[in-house]
Amino acid sequence: MNDAVPEVVDAEPGAVEPEQAGLPPQPPDDGPAGPAPLDVPRTPTGHPEVDAHVERLADADHLTTDGHVEVYEDVHRGLRDALTALDARPGPPGPARHPATTPH
Repeated sequence: MNDAVPEVVDAEPGAVEPEQAGLPPQPPDDGPAGPAPLDVPRTPTGHPEVDAHVERLADADHLTTDGHVEVYEDVHRGLRDALTALDARPGPPGPARHPATTPH
């Protein structure tokens, strides 16, 4: 039985193993990391319809990047519709013309 520690051949000079640094060992990186929340703050606007669309952006946090486009397009469509609805809402009536008045 030999108590000698095997020499690490492929380690960089001065490299510290995770266990020596007090960190748990890391599994090998087998590919790209999964989706992770971006934690971008979303400040409420005070308009419930707009706020609902902005909150929908959080759905992209749980998707891979190829799924983001669908969420962004849906949010864009909803915000565009909300803005269009503002233009379509009837406002106060305009000034009435007097029937006896004719423009010169």
